[in-house]
Amino acid sequence: MSPVLAGVLQLLALMAALALAYVPLGNYMARVYCSPKHLWVEKWIYKGIGADPDTEMRWPAYLRGVLAFSLAGVLFLYLLQRLQGVLPGSLGFASIDPDQAFNTAASFVANTNWQSYYGEQAMGHVVQTAGLAVQNFVSAAVGIAVAVALVRGFARSRTGELGNFWADLVRGVVRVLVPIALVGAVILVACGVIQNFSGIHEVGQFLGAPQQWNGGAVASQEVIKELGTNGGGYFNANSAHPFENPTPFTNLFEIFLILLIPVALTRTFGVMTGSVRQGYAILGTMATIWVGFVALMMWTEFAHHGPALQAAGGAMEGKELRFGIGGSSLFAVTTTLTSTGAVDSFHSSYTGLGGGITMLGMMLGEIAPGGVGSGLYGMLVMAVIAVFIAGLMVGRTPEYLGKKIGTREIKFAACYILITPALVLVFTAAAMALPTPGDSMTNSGAHGFSEILYAYTSASNNNGSAFAGLNADTQWFNTTLGLAMLLGRFVPMVFVLALAGSLARQQPVPATAGTLRTEKPLFAGLLVGAVLIITGLTYFPALALGPLAEGLAA
Repeated sequence: MSPVLAGVLQLLALMAALALAYVPLGNYMARVYCSPKHLWVEKWIYKGIGADPDTEMRWPAYLRGVLAFSLAGVLFLYLLQRLQGVLPGSLGFASIDPDQAFNTAASFVANTNWQSYYGEQAMGHVVQTAGLAVQNFVSAAVGIAVAVALVRGFARSRTGELGNFWADLVRGVVRVLVPIALVGAVILVACGVIQNFSGIHEVGQFLGAPQQWNGGAVASQEVIKELGTNGGGYFNANSAHPFENPTPFTNLFEIFLILLIPVALTRTFGVMTGSVRQGYAILGTMATIWVGFVALMMWTEFAHHGPALQAAGGAMEGKELRFGIGGSSLFAVTTTLTSTGAVDSFHSSYTGLGGGITMLGMMLGEIAPGGVGSGLYGMLVMAVIAVFIAGLMVGRTPEYLGKKIGTREIKFAACYILITPALVLVFTAAAMALPTPGDSMTNSGAHGFSEILYAYTSASNNNGSAFAGLNADTQWFNTTLGLAMLLGRFVPMVFVLALAGSLARQQPVPATAGTLRTEKPLFAGLLVGAVLIITGLTYFPALALGPLAEGLAA
């Protein structure tokens, strides 16, 4: 079987699996977030945290819950790392330095999972399981909760109430993430992913020197790392490591986990708003972008330029032989079009244009299908922009799902789409202008610029993957990337929740002959165009200095 055909068959198998899970999981999540009942375990959690799950919240109260919970997570994870040296199960590792502890705490709480350390050489079992793995669950649940709040904003009328953050958070963990993670972890263990609390042990010798390795609860962390679109690996090699991702099947299964909830949430959106066709329109937009990026990535990496690439069957540098170009390209596009950040290959070794595709996927806002929750609310904000553009074209007040998109709503949407590019470009410019940050670049020229541009794009969009040639374990990068992750995660949430509150207060307007049918393919095409044009106008100069320059020079 040719490598190209193998890649296409993997793509088709993945799409079939997602199609089978789409309706049942989407309907189930709609029931979870609409149910008035609480499970007994949820009631105990509410008592423990002192929350009343039946109290409805307006958007400022909902936002305060999000920020307070996340701040507590940052402080707890920071202290856990700073105290690692005196904790049991540390495997003899020292406490983490302050700047790196801040970076890691911000990273995992912001659902970014950027790592400027070697996991197997820095973090003990307690930090990995009680700190990082826990944040993999709760940070994902926060993203879903904010998306559900925005969906309620579209679904409700003449009220500013968006639900209860604590109830949404707990239900997301207890009823959605934990059950799927349990099943997924068993599958990964059965396929060879390790799950233990082994200490450091010698595994052989290499060039006369002893080689040591440590075990860990890898399968349980690997499954939520992918399912929650987190991305932080137990080992530095991440999903290229055979302990995390041993076979082509586990590779495809992990891609399935990454896409599962973001894809199904479009069905949840359709059910909760009373129009499943609206959900299909959003799904169609996401799928069009995702399939297009996968096809483009495979084309760039399979292109045979020169005898070395012809002999290898494509650009195999930095890719695992057990996954090949097809599996690696599918993984790379999926992780950068979501907020996952897991990698099964070395993105810095991709072709110039291939590396640019991974960057562009993040620059879109990671909305195809995006992170758990963040992908849906990001695409819905873009839908608001798209109907506004359509309204300007025909001279009509724009409407979406029966809600008028007025000055207030469009200001919130505009602020949402401006904050992330501002973070990426300002921090990248500062790093390139100052003398010290440039010392962290492994390469010079266009590729060196791409290393820094990729880092801030990944951090600000809460992705977490890297052009790993950059030495990011410095005070400058640990601090600025940590700030970019926090601002890129929580400032957009302010505008999302404010938009949700504004929409929820409106009285729905009836559809007329002049109403734009947003469930039709025409609108999906307009939405795809709006996403690509807005991103292109924003980032084209930066891309031209990095991956485009490198790709055209190849």
